[in-house]
Amino acid sequence: MKVSIRDREALLAVSPVALSAYARAEGWVKRDAYGDHSDIYAADGLPEVILPRTQRLGDYANVVAQLIEIFAQVADVDELSLYRDLVTADRDVIRVRAPESDDGAVAMSDGVDFIRGAGDMLLAAACSFQSPQPLYRARANRDARDYLRQMRLGQTEQGSFVVTLLTPVVPPPMQPTLDPNWTVDNDSVERRMTKHLAGALEAARQATESAVGGDANAFFEAVTHGVSANLCEALVTLIKPFPTLDVSFTWARTHPRKRARNVIQFYNDDAPILWEAARAFRNREPKLDERLFGFVHRLKRDEDQTDGIITLRADIDGQSQSVTAVLNQSDYARAIKAHTDRAPVIAVGDLERVGQHWNLLNPRITSIISE
Repeated sequence: MKVSIRDREALLAVSPVALSAYARAEGWVKRDAYGDHSDIYAADGLPEVILPRTQRLGDYANVVAQLIEIFAQVADVDELSLYRDLVTADRDVIRVRAPESDDGAVAMSDGVDFIRGAGDMLLAAACSFQSPQPLYRARANRDARDYLRQMRLGQTEQGSFVVTLLTPVVPPPMQPTLDPNWTVDNDSVERRMTKHLAGALEAARQATESAVGGDANAFFEAVTHGVSANLCEALVTLIKPFPTLDVSFTWARTHPRKRARNVIQFYNDDAPILWEAARAFRNREPKLDERLFGFVHRLKRDEDQTDGIITLRADIDGQSQSVTAVLNQSDYARAIKAHTDRAPVIAVGDLERVGQHWNLLNPRITSIISE
């Protein structure tokens, strides 16, 4: 059955830069200008087409519909498939795929977790883009959250369960070159971010293989490539319900690369290794903004100091532990009062373990619980 795209809003979603990028990738070459806002493209054995340079044309939607019909006939595909190619031609496309069933159906809870895991994967990579670390307070990273808001969910696809993610528009190169191997400095921010995600996933896959081979430091060495506790946990969420997981990258036609598509694959057996890596990252890093409930056990302050050292007896992971904290003058005075009244306190800070000892960094006493 032949399907034609006639919805005006859908046609307006195809940008002029996507049209020209698709035409060039398929062999058309710009020959001459046509009027003030269009160009003539031609190629041996292909019909001549006129491509608009702007959407500020009264009949832009009709022009796009005619071009889709021509492009679909040349490529011998249906217009709907051609439309999907065009509407993503100016974006990098990330497909997160879990082969579960022929009709693409999965358990609802698994599907919800899968979409959440895909978002957490993007957020983890965005957090590590500028300064790789083993662990992030991801939701507190404004730049990463801003990037995530610019991402779009693409149309669903027939077959295996697929989440399609569309990056922000990748602009064409601003200097004339035919070399697809751009340096990092010449890539747009949108492309650099997507490449960073691909690199982080590849590093996580390689670290998983190395860990199986007995390399205990493989994941820690991969931190510089964007691997973190956050990324490992996101991958576990994606992988655990399924036998395999594919993450593929199709690069925008507006800024083509030497390889048009990259695929990184994980297996269900990788999930326990990634989970253990995430746990190891978290054990090495302070637990950020931890809230402890406990009693002031010891107090210590030198005569010439305003800050004081306290030891709390608090519950950590179901066990009573001693936690050392250095308090400012005001909070130390509150700790003295709590100790005198034998009243429990609530202390907040970054919980760090050094050997068998616990420290509360950047601490503050938020409450004294009266009897």
